[in-house]
Amino acid sequence: MALSEEKIKSYSQRILLSRMRILCNHGFYGLLLMHMKFSIDESVETACTDGERIIFGSCFLETLSDRELDFVMMHEIMHVVLQHCMRGEKYDAERFNIACDIVVNSNILLENNKKMSSITLKQYGVSIHLAPDGKEGYEYTAEQVYNMLPKINKGFGLMNGDGEKGFWDNHSKWGFGGDDDLLKDVWAKHFSDAVEAISIRDASNNRNNIPLFAKRILETMRKAQTNWRTILNDFVQEEVVDYSFSPPDRRFAESPFFLPDFNEKDDIVEDILFMIDTSASMSDEMITAAYYEIKGAIDQFNGRLKGWLGFFDAAVIKPQPFADENEFEIIKPFGGGGTNFHIIFEYVRKKMQDKLPVSIIILTDGYAPFPEESISMGIPVLWLLNNEKVNPPWGRIARITV
Repeated sequence: MALSEEKIKSYSQRILLSRMRILCNHGFYGLLLMHMKFSIDESVETACTDGERIIFGSCFLETLSDRELDFVMMHEIMHVVLQHCMRGEKYDAERFNIACDIVVNSNILLENNKKMSSITLKQYGVSIHLAPDGKEGYEYTAEQVYNMLPKINKGFGLMNGDGEKGFWDNHSKWGFGGDDDLLKDVWAKHFSDAVEAISIRDASNNRNNIPLFAKRILETMRKAQTNWRTILNDFVQEEVVDYSFSPPDRRFAESPFFLPDFNEKDDIVEDILFMIDTSASMSDEMITAAYYEIKGAIDQFNGRLKGWLGFFDAAVIKPQPFADENEFEIIKPFGGGGTNFHIIFEYVRKKMQDKLPVSIIILTDGYAPFPEESISMGIPVLWLLNNEKVNPPWGRIARITV
């Protein structure tokens, strides 16, 4: 039976009021919810998300108190921002779903000063929040909880600590929200914007309202590390433009590293070729870290770093030019085969003769044979490695940890 216009209006008002309450009481969650769409679907028994919408079954929505509705809204947006609904294809669906719910519910419990009522639905009891080892789920990632679950018969004996299972969320729409890679990028941007907004607000009142899970994401999406940034400064100074780093940029006087003071219009670091290894030995986390290292470099040079970003495995994906952070962020990774460093230099020799890069920075795990130095054609090369094991026989070396 079709819902009446009056009912739809009533549901819409409830959902928007819930979003407003969350914005007031749990600002970070509320900012993220500002980017979500909402809908009613009679085929959904409870509630779910597809990464673009939060979807309610009308009967389920009718049963929820305002407090319960707020919990459901926070639960669904957590699945999205943690990208649970976009990355479960490698796992047993049932166990991964349980693991994700444990992590999400426990983080919401922590956000509410561990009040059990904050994750309780009267129809389902306290929502599951404890990992199989008895610790709170917020201490782990979904993957870590997932790896514990096979030990307990796929979760059928898993309780929430009060003798109830507490399962209610519907994950049937996961992976069906369109282009997952695009969704990941979109929500990474929404996440960054929310962190910035909360940080600016909290700086004015000496508060810190960034949730624990968000701090962990920030750790993954961190700015470039000091060691790498310092080495990049040296590399650029010695090998690329050789401009003076003295005096340093006064805006960074308290920083542990020196940055160039770009006072003249011509002080632009151009034509650097960044190549990210996307071979099978590089995990998604490693590729993400490499991506944000380069973004950190762009930030470091205050928007005056220009060049190309490319990807490689056994072949080179044509490097795309970028002149600012916005152009950089729309370049997407491709790959998944074996690693071949030779092809980077072959590509430069054959395809970039009209405008050779002034330097090449290769972000990789280094697990492949290194070519002879002569193949670089005299172009300075910086190897940015994500481990301590590999030592390239030539070029400059920097390391990041993942």
